[in-house]
This record gives sequence, C-alpha cells and structure tokens, in this order.
Amino acid sequence: MSHSRPPPLVTGISPKEGPAWTKVTIRGENLGTGPADLIGLSICGHNCLLTAEWMSASKIVCRVGPAKDDKGEIIVTTKSGSLGTSTVSFKLLRPERIGILDQSAVWVDEMNYYDMRTDRNKGLSPLSLRPSNPLGIDLDKGKVSQSDVELIFPGMSGDFTSENFSATWYLIENHSESSFEQLKVGVSNLKKQATKKNEGSLAYVKGGLSTFFEAQDALSAIHQRLESDGTEKVEGSMTQRLENILNRASNTADTLFQEVLGRKDKADSTRNALNVLQRFKFLFNLPLNIERNIQKGDYDVVINDYEKAKSLFGNTEVPVFKKVYGEVETRITALRSLLLDKLLQTPSTLHDQKRYIRYLSDLHAPGDPAWQCIVAQHKWILQLMQSCRDQFISGHRAALDVEGDSRPSAIGRLGHTASLKRGGSLRTPRPSTWRSETPLQVQFVDKLSDVVIGQLPNFWKLWISYVNGSLFSETGEKSGQVEKSKKNARQRQNDFKKMIEELTSQLVKLVRGALLPATLSQAGLSLYGGWEKQTELSGAWITQIIHTVRSCYEALSALEIPNDLLQGIQDLLLDLRVNCLVVTLLHSAEDIKRLAEKENWMVDNEGITALMLLYIDDALMNSLCVVQEQRLLIVLSNCCYLEKHTFLNLMDHFEKHGLTGTEKIARVVDAVRELDRKLFDAYIERRADPIAGSLEPGMYAGYFDWRDCQTPTGVRSYLKEALVNIIAVHAEVFTVSKELVPRVLTKIVESVADEMCRLMQCVSSFSRNGALQVSSFKQALDSLPHLHSGSDKKLLEELLNKFTCSMQLQLACFRSSSVQPVKR
Repeated sequence: MSHSRPPPLVTGISPKEGPAWTKVTIRGENLGTGPADLIGLSICGHNCLLTAEWMSASKIVCRVGPAKDDKGEIIVTTKSGSLGTSTVSFKLLRPERIGILDQSAVWVDEMNYYDMRTDRNKGLSPLSLRPSNPLGIDLDKGKVSQSDVELIFPGMSGDFTSENFSATWYLIENHSESSFEQLKVGVSNLKKQATKKNEGSLAYVKGGLSTFFEAQDALSAIHQRLESDGTEKVEGSMTQRLENILNRASNTADTLFQEVLGRKDKADSTRNALNVLQRFKFLFNLPLNIERNIQKGDYDVVINDYEKAKSLFGNTEVPVFKKVYGEVETRITALRSLLLDKLLQTPSTLHDQKRYIRYLSDLHAPGDPAWQCIVAQHKWILQLMQSCRDQFISGHRAALDVEGDSRPSAIGRLGHTASLKRGGSLRTPRPSTWRSETPLQVQFVDKLSDVVIGQLPNFWKLWISYVNGSLFSETGEKSGQVEKSKKNARQRQNDFKKMIEELTSQLVKLVRGALLPATLSQAGLSLYGGWEKQTELSGAWITQIIHTVRSCYEALSALEIPNDLLQGIQDLLLDLRVNCLVVTLLHSAEDIKRLAEKENWMVDNEGITALMLLYIDDALMNSLCVVQEQRLLIVLSNCCYLEKHTFLNLMDHFEKHGLTGTEKIARVVDAVRELDRKLFDAYIERRADPIAGSLEPGMYAGYFDWRDCQTPTGVRSYLKEALVNIIAVHAEVFTVSKELVPRVLTKIVESVADEMCRLMQCVSSFSRNGALQVSSFKQALDSLPHLHSGSDKKLLEELLNKFTCSMQLQLACFRSSSVQPVKR
C-alpha cells in the first residue's frame, strides 16, 4: 500500500495533562488533508476518533477518553500518510469522585455526559448519546478487583466505546451478580434499541402520528382566527392580545432573571479579565518592571524583556495589548535617550562606552551610536587640550590636577615600556619641589602630554573596536550588526583620519605656541600663543621637554597608529632639537665671553690657571653632545697629549740640563700609559662589541642557510650596517682627535674580522652560491671551498667593483688622511 504524503507527526498538545473528557488541542505536521482523511486518533491507548474535530493539517481538537494508561503518546492515523508518530505525551489524571453534597474548592461539573456540539446546526456526537446502562437492567457490580480482570483479559477493556471492548469483561464488572433471567431481559432491551435504530426517524413519526394531526388542527384554527381579525393591529384583536401577552411574559422573565444574569455576566467579565491578567501578566507588569530595572541599572534585563515582548506583542491587533505595548515603547524610547546621554557624557571609561554602545544596538537605537561617541570624544579631547593651555596662561593650572601629584603621569604608565624598547631615556622621578622650581612652559608640556596619552589610546581603541566589529558579540543574530559596523567604519575612515590629524596638530601647535612661537602664523599665535611674559628656557629645560614629547610620540607609536598621522610630532621634535642646540650654543658663547672676567692669574701645581678649568666645565662638560664614550675619548686624547707633549718634553729638558728626577717622570709616564691602555680597551669594548655582536643575527636573518642560498647580487645588508657603524665610530673619533683614528679603527676592524672568521669556521658546509657570497672576505678564505669556475670569479669581481664604486664616499674614511692634526 503506497502513501502519497509523509506519516503524521504530533509535536505538541495543550494541555499536557488532565482528567478524562478533557478537551485538548493537538498540533503537528501532516495531520490529514481533511476530516475524511482522518481515520484514527488514540491518546494514552484510548480511541478518541469519535470526539475528534479536524481543523487543519496541523491542528486537531478532541476530548481525552477514560484511557487505561496514565501516560501515553498521541497517535494520529490518516489515509494519505498511514500510522503516525509523536514526540510528546499526555498525562491522564484520575481525580477522586466528589459527591454533590461534598465541599470543593473548584467547580465540579455535575453532568455525566458532555455536549460536544460546537455549533447548534451540528448534530450530537454519538459519544454524547451513549446510554449509561445499555442492557437496561440494574447494575450489580461484584467484588472482582480491577487488577484481576486485567490479568484475565490482557489488552482488552470493559468500556463499550473502546475498540478493544470485551463483553465478558463488561458483564463481570457490571453484572457479576445478575441472574440469567435478568440477562435475558437485557438482551431483549438491546434488540429493541437495535430495531429502533434500524427503523430510523420514520418509526418515530408513525408512533406519534396522532400528535402530528392535533398540532395540524391547532395551527389551522390559529390561522383562521388570525385571518378573521385582519392583518392590521386593531385594539382588542387577537393579534394585539397575543403580542401583549408575549411582551408581558418577556418583561416578567427579564424582571425575574435580569439581576441574576447581570451578576453572571459581570462575574464572567471579571473572571475573563482576571484570566487575561494572569495569562499575560508579563506584559501588564512590564512597564513597571522596566522602570525599576532602569533605576537599578539592570539594562540587560530590560533589553531581554523588551525583546521578548516585541516578539510576542509587536504586531498585535488587540487594543488592550496595543495600549500596554505602547507604554513599553515609550519607556524604551526614554531608555534609549538615557543611554545615549550616558554614552556621550565625558569623561567616561572605554569599558562603559562599549557597554552603552551594545545596549543601544540591542535596543535598535536610530543612527550610529558608536560613531556619535567617537565624534563626542574627539571634541572633548580637543577641548581638554585647549583648556589645559588656557588654564596655564591664566594661572589656574591647579584645576587640572584632579588627583594631585601622587597620580602617576600617563607617559609614566604607557611610555615606560616603549622607551625601554626603543632605547629612549626614562623620566626620572620628580622631587617634591619640582612644580615650584620648574618653568611654566615645562609644566604645561608635561601636563599636555599626560592629557593626550591619557585620552588618545582609548579613543584609538574605540575606533579599532568599531572597525573590527568587536563592539557586538559574534552571535548569529548580531552578525548583521557586525557587518553594518564594518561597513560604516570603511565609509568613515577618512573622517577618523582627519580627527587623529587634528588631535596631533592641536598638540603640535600648542607646544609650538609655548616654545616656538615664531613657527606659527599670526592667527595661530592668537589661539596657541600668550607665553610672552614667561622667561626664556635654557638648553637643559628644552632637553627635558624634548624627552617628554619623545616619550609621548613613542607611546602613541606603541598603539600602532600609522606614522603618517604622527609626522607632525616628528617635525616638532626636529625643530625642538634645533632650537635646543641654538639656545645651548648661544648660552655657551655668552658664558665663554665672560670667562675672562673670572681669570685670577693664579697658577696651580699642574701649571694651569683657573681659566682652563672654567672653560672645560662650561664648554665641554655641560655640553649636551658629550656622552660617556666621548668622554673616554677626550680623556684618552688628553693622556696622549700629556705623554707626548708634556712628560716627554720634561724628560728631555731634565736630561739636557743634567737634572735629577727623571725616574719619577718615567713612573708617571708609565702610569699615564697604563691609564691610556685601560681607557682604550674600555672604549674599544663599548664600540666594537655591539658591531661584532650584530653580525651573526644579521647573517642568519630570515632563516638564511649557507648550504641553500641564491646567487648573490651584492653585499648583504648586515655587512653594510656594520660598515656604517664603523664609519660612525670614525666620525666620533675624528671629531675628538684625528691622531686616534688609525689606532681605534685598526682595533675595531680587527675585532670585526675575528668575529667574521669565527662565524665562517662554524659553518659546516657551503653551497656554490654561499662560497661565492663570502669569498670577498679574504681572511675567511681558508674555511671556504675555492672557486674554480671562471664565471664565479668574474661575478665575484663584478660585485666587489660595484660595491666599491657605490660605497666610495663611505670607504674614504678608511684611507690615511693628509690633514695634519692641530698642534696644541
């Protein structure tokens, strides 16, 4: 037997439990194409087809019969789909019988049978007409237990409406004590009922034929009387009297039952209203719950309740529900405004900003709250930077220090790590008298940097979250919001870039207004100037400002902000360095000019006057350019000068004039030479070790392998870097003393060569290209395979010539200089 449709599937039943004859609604799939297609319905094993009313292919209404099982499945059978299945079950409750005189807290239906007509035009269901005693004799139930009968008749039932009906079970249960004569009378009653059923309505007509005749005569008499009275209403006519009688009867009935029926209608209305309030109490209580949760700050609960109410009542047409849902929407609108105000409020943390943006997104707020927050933060940072300048100019800078000096600066928090990574200098701790001793411009730049570093990182991170969509959770229902956020971010990239440029430009202009007013236009001076009354800064204070701005730049670079957006800060640093150098030189020149006024013409034991010491202190030791290595060179040069020009001349003069004491001079010369050797070794260690140490990482950068490398096209970058570093040492030595250049460079080149030879000896094997790459290094040839190919030798020679030609200017420093050192 083939079926054209899938088998029925029951997926839901409401209610899921109840006593016998409970009306239930069955829902599912493929429940038949019509009433004729439904051929079977059982609940808990009981056949409920007689009470079934097919509504649609997904809905059937019926009543649960007195099933044997307390819990079971709902099975639907159709012609088109055969026997179905069920994913739910029904629990049959068996309440105790309550007598008509027993007290009960619930309504007890005293009807034994149920009228299941849903329309007065429909006939009665056969189930509602079943006789309570089909045999028509007295019931005489015995003492046989229900369990014993079930064991005797497994799978059968004593209910005559069941498809598994057993007559023997019925007789044992209801007529176990009845006599045989009584059972014969019952059989006769059954036959009579069957005969009446077969005869149908014609038998009823035949049995009451005289009644029909009497009714016909009465109707005819009434008709004749009405015709004799006429059809119009005449006072005293039969029609008028009949109408009056009927009206009085109607009025009397209304008077008798109006109060009762009114109370019943009012009770029904109240009951219905209470049922609606109880069933939909979530919606009716929602406006008050929203107010309470908003006051407590439980915005997540408000959003979840709103989403639930919107899905259930968003499109309702019920006036009461529409009115209550309208109140919910009014409160949600107010919540959107509240959250937007909190989002745009400044100052606020990045965590709060992200949280409010998510709330507004979940509430489907109009516009783009994330971008509105970015715009508000941009304006606030600009205002904060300008307020910092205005308050320092007006002398109310204390208003900016909300938490006092105990609060660590933003540069100290973010710039510390970045400074260490880039080799920058760390800001030293401030003494207690820092603010009173520091010029106002220095304090202003320091405070301005703290403002920028304290706000700009969160501003940048908010934009990054906006770009990658992390403001919203990566769930299915919010994936559309993530894509929308990314699309909006792509459209507003140029706008945000302009914001960053405006912030950095504001920082640069404010610093220039305080330190480099000559670099601003007249309009810029009116906005960012106003520092004319302040004293001119010395080179040391400008140096501290340079450190502050550089720490700010490094902290912003650590956020991976593009370099082109920070170009203005780089230009500012260059101008500040130039200004620092100019100021330092001017101050040094003025100090040197005044040195003659401090000459006392008193010669000390070393043969020099105080003027020399003053010159050294002012012109050299306080110079910003003198670092530790340069001081070593200066002392080393002084040692050489003392040995060659001072002590040796003294020894020559002592020997020439026959004076004693040359041994003491020789010991001093030995001590100077020992000091010279230690200073020289210390300087070589400081300069040669970093260069030699960078060879091995540079040689094997990018997982380079000598056994598998490409044909060389030129000198590799790490060798060029080493060469540039050696040239830098040459420039440093040449600046201090030209006589030390051959001595220092020879030692550094030897250290580099030794390290290169060591690295070559550590290589286990070379490919042809690898041997070709290092064959230009002559001291390493003993560890390398020889080049036998003429093309390889030619390529090597071309590469060397190319490198020598391109690096001609750099290699010039390794040739002997014809410039004679200045005699002292």
